[in-house]
Formats: sequence, C-alpha cells, structure tokens
Amino acid sequence: MILFATFRIAGRALRRNILRTILTTLGIIIGVGAVIAMVAIGNGAKAQVEAQIAQMGQNVILILSGNVTRGGFSMGFGSAGTLTKDDYEALRREVPGISGVSPEVRTGAQIAAGNQNINTQVMGIGTDYAAIRSWTIASGVNFTEQDVRVAAKVALIGKTTATTLFGDDDPVGKIIRIKSAPFMIVGLLGSKGMSMMGSDQDDVVLVPYTSAMKRLTGATIFRSLNVQAANPDVVPDVQTQITSLLHQRHRIGDGKDDDFLVRTQQEISDMATATSKVMTMLLGSVAGVSLLVGGIGIMNIMLVSVTERTREIGVRLAVGARSRDILLQFLIEAVTLSLIGGLIGIGLGIVSSRLLSIEMGWRTLISPNSIVVAFAFSAAIGVFFGFYPARKAALLDPIDALRYE
Repeated sequence: MILFATFRIAGRALRRNILRTILTTLGIIIGVGAVIAMVAIGNGAKAQVEAQIAQMGQNVILILSGNVTRGGFSMGFGSAGTLTKDDYEALRREVPGISGVSPEVRTGAQIAAGNQNINTQVMGIGTDYAAIRSWTIASGVNFTEQDVRVAAKVALIGKTTATTLFGDDDPVGKIIRIKSAPFMIVGLLGSKGMSMMGSDQDDVVLVPYTSAMKRLTGATIFRSLNVQAANPDVVPDVQTQITSLLHQRHRIGDGKDDDFLVRTQQEISDMATATSKVMTMLLGSVAGVSLLVGGIGIMNIMLVSVTERTREIGVRLAVGARSRDILLQFLIEAVTLSLIGGLIGIGLGIVSSRLLSIEMGWRTLISPNSIVVAFAFSAAIGVFFGFYPARKAALLDPIDALRYE
C-alpha cells in the first residue's frame, strides 16, 4: 500500500511539468528504439545468410583442392586442382555414412539457342549434385549415370538462362550450343534465387562432369567435391574419414601441409555469419550509447527536481517521513521515467523495424531477447542514474531544507 502511494506521488510530481518529463524520457525512448531496430537489422542479415547457406543442402561437406601462389600471393584453396577422379571414386566406395558425392567443374561459356545467346556459368557435376544441393527439377529429369559414363551431351538448365534463351517455352528437349558443342536439355531446374555472394544461382547450365572435362574444359582434375552425409550425427565422423582417406591417397605424412581443405556446412555457416554477428554487436553497442545519454538526462533532471523541491522535502521530513521514504520517492520517479521511456521505445523500435523492412527492402528480425534486454537495461539505468539524486534528497537536513528559498 505504501509503495502504491509512492508511485501515485511520483506520477503526480512528473505530471506537474509534463513537457520536461517528455523531454527527459526522449533519450530513453530513442535509445531503446534504436537498440531494438539495430539488433533487428543485424539479426535479419544473419538470418538471410543462414537461409542462403541452407540452400546448399543438408549435411553438406565441401572438399576444396589445394592453393597456388602467384607473385608471392596465395590464391587460396580451390585455386589449384589436386583432387582426381580416383579420389572421387574412392570417396564413394570407401567412406561409410555418405549418401551422395559429386565433383564440380566450373567454366564460363557462350551458350546459343536459335538466334539467342548468353554468356553464363557452366558446371560439370555428378548425378548426386541436385540431391546434395536440394535443387528440384521443375520439368524433365536428371541425367543418368550412363550419361556420365559416356560423356553424353545432355544438360540441366537454370530458370534465368532458360527464360533468356526460350522465353516462357518449356526448354526440355531443345538443343543449346555450348562452345559450339550441341547439348540437349533434359531438365529445367527449380528456382534458387540469389546466392550469399549476390550472384544469380538460376543463371547456370549443369552438364555431366565427364562432358564438361572432355568437351568444354579439357581438365583432368577437380577443384572441389561435394559430399552429403547420411544424417547430421555422422557429419564429424565422415569429415574425419574423408581427411584420413585423402591423406593416405595423397601421401601426406605427419607435419606436412594438406593439399586440400575439408569444410562442413556448419563451419561455412559460422564463417559467413561472423560478419553479421559483429555488425549486430556494433549496431547494438552504438545504439546503447543513446541509453546512457538518456540516463544522464534523467540524473540531470532529478538533481534539478531535488533542488526545486527542497522545501517540500523539508516539510515531509519534519512531519515524520524517514530518509528512506524520501530516497524511495525520488528513486521511483527516476525508474518511472525510464520505464515509460522504455515502453514507448519498444513500440518505436518495432515500428521502425517494420518500416525499414517495407521501405528499404531490408530483412529485419525482431528478437524477443533484445526487447527484454533493452527494457531491463532502461529500468537499470533509472535505478543507477536516479540513485544519486534520490540519496542527495534523503540526506537533506530538515532544518536547512525548510529554510531553503
């Protein structure tokens, strides 16, 4: 009952100068709103990257060949071919727990159909590639193991490439020329959209890797291999077995550098989202400064309020109020200011996030944790920055306070 009466007194005191109250809470409102909006932007960016990683497929392990150094600079793993067809066959044959393996041969090529042509990416792959990458076939069929063995001139075509070459017509059964070699389209790939690097994944043509190596690139080695584990639980074990098998096949002894790199989908996701995590923390920290500024504003106004109400404090002390009652009164006023600012700031943050998503096209993801933390932090700021003015009021001498003009 006493606490409720104290809140009523605090509310009455804040209503005496409503404009000052609004201006004081403005710092907290902006701070809480900014924290929620900035964290929502960061979480949205992270979720978008994770969604793009998920398009790679499930339980995927990527094997990259060795690197090459040019002009004193390392070009990175995948820049030099060290993975052979025998390595690919050995993985399929000797590593348990694998549900699919596919090599990847990439090249750019001019593709023509009728009087239309386009320069796009051509990938040589195995029959497991579509399943590994969770890539549906919207029309037609996948090519077969027999097609791979005989280096057949068949192809799967991406949605963007198909639209450019054939418009709205079904491309299945039609002929395209890749570097002057005729290939028959056996399947139309489902739409994948943009990759995390910003490229159009549907602007592609997939052919058997044997056809790509024999008819398009002349390569005899692979830059990368895609492996899919049977389930998430066996991914670490499969990764270990792959590494061990390639060490044995490439005769890499203890202490020698690997000429390949094995990365799981989780590792790729962690690396890709690291920047988003840093950005989220940075944006949240910058926005958090607004909360501190708002707290300083609360302390400033509460000190002014103590000075203005010195005689009131003296009267209350003279009629029997205890120092802790005065402390509680002013502390509750400060906390009330910060809580009101926090509640309005939460609404502002949610609305701002929605508007940014609609107007700017940014993906935002409002986290309940960020709302709880921002609100709790605003309450803590009220207590922290309100304690000193409240303590100053509680320690006033009643006689001096009554004499104050």
